[in-house]
Amino acid sequence: MTADGGPAAATIAARLTPTQLKVMQGVHSGLLNKQIAYDLGIAEKTVKAHMTALMRKLNVSNRTQVAIVAQSLGEERRLAG
Repeated sequence: MTADGGPAAATIAARLTPTQLKVMQGVHSGLLNKQIAYDLGIAEKTVKAHMTALMRKLNVSNRTQVAIVAQSLGEERRLAG
């Protein structure tokens, strides 16, 4: 469990597809959907679909909260590794 009572990084990461993890990383980096789509070689509409799935799986309601979860994942992975 994390300090805020949420699931551990490994549990969160296990629920996400590799592409969802890449999209989340792009959001954390401050990229727009259009930029994420270009970087991943997918349509912007596909990025939007991944964002919807991410928000549902992470139980958050906006892009900023996705970025915060991504930050938490990065911190937990650094501490564990």
